[in-house]
Amino acid sequence: MARDFTQAEVDAVYKAILARRDIRVFLPDKLPDDVVDRILRAGHHGPSVGYMQPWNFVVIQDKEVLRALQAVVEKERIRAGEPYSDAKRDYYLRLKVEGLVEAPMTICVTNDPTRGGPHVLGRNTIPETDLMSTACAIENMWLAARAEGVAMGWVSIYEKDDVRKILGIPNHVDPAALLTIGYTPHFPEIPLLERVGWGTRRDFAEVVFENRWGTRPARST
Repeated sequence: MARDFTQAEVDAVYKAILARRDIRVFLPDKLPDDVVDRILRAGHHGPSVGYMQPWNFVVIQDKEVLRALQAVVEKERIRAGEPYSDAKRDYYLRLKVEGLVEAPMTICVTNDPTRGGPHVLGRNTIPETDLMSTACAIENMWLAARAEGVAMGWVSIYEKDDVRKILGIPNHVDPAALLTIGYTPHFPEIPLLERVGWGTRRDFAEVVFENRWGTRPARST
């Protein structure tokens, strides 16, 4: 079967995947409306189980609202560092959440587990497929942003009820992610957590099995 992507287009897809980074440093420059629209549409074209499309996108530019979000995130960030050893906690506490007020925009991606009604095709045995679908939308946005030269950071340290209250989100809808987006002075070569010594990417051969758990592929990987 003939491919409907040129080799240059194929290379561009993999380039976006490998160059995607979680960014915490932003320039204040406003993003063009058409760029934001394309990123949002990329999310809306994400795959979803049973075509339920459980996501909504709350685009936030009001600085007062962003400061309120930053305050609840900072509260939980400090609390989340408590279980770590002193050295690990020091690394963790250096990680920035200021992107919520530095970036020109934050997008709250929500997940509605009731979308599509009580009987969603393909969801009868794995109910959390609604959240999996929303995560696919987020990844689409992240890759589209990177291709546009736009940085994105995923903030997930917050109490859902705090974010619901600030943004007026209904109780049955979950705020799945706060995505800070904007231009950045630099896309790092390696992920932030690897750069600060938090961890390293697992070896590819260790995560691939064949036919059964624990069985390594006979072919070279």
